[in-house]
Amino acid sequence: MSPEERQTVEDVMSTPLETVSKDATVVEAVQQMRAKNINALVVPTTPRAIISSTDVLDAVADGQDITDLTVADVMTTDVETVAPDLYMEEVAAMMTTYGIKHLPVVDDDYVGMVSSTDVTAHLS
Repeated sequence: MSPEERQTVEDVMSTPLETVSKDATVVEAVQQMRAKNINALVVPTTPRAIISSTDVLDAVADGQDITDLTVADVMTTDVETVAPDLYMEEVAAMMTTYGIKHLPVVDDDYVGMVSSTDVTAHLS
């Protein structure tokens, strides 16, 4: 496959980017995910962070009452990111290597999100 035929992150990423405040409740974040039919939200903080359905599931499995938690309590920080011009094969390798399902797309600032679902759709 020639470089002109290879798909990049920009070709498949989800936009517009969905974000949530670190001060929002976990319940608000989950409701937003459900309303948008997505499994992760970018939390615009430094260092970079996301909250995913897996983060919420882990909190519940640990016996935490999510009604008492904020996004900051469960979010994943120092997340891996990708550039829009990265090839999808490289994204798949990153997700496998790091065991992750969502990668924020950054080009100076957040511009989108690429998920394992996007990778699966690309490879099928």
